[in-house]
Amino acid sequence: MPLHLPSRRTILCGAGVTLATAATPGTGLAASGTPARVTVDYPGAQWSPASPDNYRTARRPGSDPVDRVVIHVTHEHFDDVLSIFRNPDRKTSAHYVVRSADGHICQCVREKDIAWHAGNPDYDNRSIGIDHEGWTNGPTWFTQEMYASSAALTAAVCARYGIPLDRTHILGHNEVPGAICTDPGANWDWDHYLELVRNARS
Repeated sequence: MPLHLPSRRTILCGAGVTLATAATPGTGLAASGTPARVTVDYPGAQWSPASPDNYRTARRPGSDPVDRVVIHVTHEHFDDVLSIFRNPDRKTSAHYVVRSADGHICQCVREKDIAWHAGNPDYDNRSIGIDHEGWTNGPTWFTQEMYASSAALTAAVCARYGIPLDRTHILGHNEVPGAICTDPGANWDWDHYLELVRNARS
C-alpha cells in the first residue's frame, strides 16, 4: 500500500450496488450536517471514505479507461490504513482495503475517481487499487478468507470494465513501472489467487 504523492509512491515498507453512510472525517456528518448517502461500487463493501485530498475526482471510464487491477499489501493494520487514507496530509489512497482475518472489504475511493496508489500517474489513472492487510514477509496474513474475498472483488471489477483475467492486467505493485515497493511479495500466491478470480467469474 505504502504512502503516496501524486507523482510517486513513498514507501512505508510495503453488478449491484449498496448504500452506505458517508461521514465527513471527524464529524460523522456530510457538509450539510446530515448523513450523506453514497453508492458503493461493490455489493457488501463498507464505505470508509478517504480524504478528498488523497485522490483525484474523475469520471472514469469516460475520462480514462480502466484496464488494470493493482494488488497491494499494506504493511499496516487494517484500521490504521483507513486512518491513513482519511488523513489529508498523507496523499495516498486505494479504492479498496481487504481485511486479513475475515476478508471484510472497505471501499475508500469511488471507482470513477483516481486513487493515488501505484506511484505512477499513468497506472493510477487506468487502474483500480486493492490493498490487503498484512506484511509481505508474513505469509499468515494472506488467509483464505482474504484471498477469496479479494478474488471475488477483482473478478467483479474485471467484469465491469472488460479487463482480461491475466497477469498482464492483474498485477502487483512491484510490477508497476517506476515502483520502488516490493509488495505483494514472494509470499503472495498468484496462481491460487488467479484461479479464485477465474472461478469467481465462471
